Amino acid sequence: MNIAVVDKSSYLRGLLILTRKDNNISKIQKTFILKAGKHLGFSSEFCEEILNTLLYNECLCEEPVKFNSYAVAQSFIADGLKLTCSGKSIIDAELEWLWKAAEINSVDLKWFNEQVKNYSCLIDTHVPTQLTLHSII
Repeated sequence: MNIAVVDKSSYLRGLLILTRKDNNISKIQKTFILKAGKHLGFSSEFCEEILNTLLYNECLCEEPVKFNSYAVAQSFIADGLKLTCSGKSIIDAELEWLWKAAEINSVDLKWFNEQVKNYSCLIDTHVPTQLTLHSII
C-alpha cells in the first residue's frame, strides 16, 4: 500500500503525542517510535532529535490525527495501543486521545473497544513490538 506523505507525518506525530501524554519516554517507547519512523521514511537523526525535545516541544499540535485512509487509521490505532500498553499502565488521557482519533477517522468503535481490551491485558507483560503499520506498507 502506498501511504500518502501527510498520513506518514500524521502517523509519527500521533505516536509522539501519545508518548508524551504521561510526561515520560521509556526505552521501549523510544525504540518503537524509531522503528515506526524508519518504516515511515523518516531519518533516524530526525526521529532522535524529535524524541530529545519531545517533552518540552510546544509546537507539537495535540489534536487527534486524521488520516486519508481507513486502513492507515486502523493501523495507527493498533500501534498507538501497543505504544501506550508498553508502559506500566494506561493513563486516561492516552485512551481519550486515541478514542477521539478513532472517532474522527470513523473507525468502528466496537473494534476500538475490543482492541483496548486485548492490549490492556498485556500491560506489564510482553507487548508485541511488531508494528501493525508494517503489514500495510
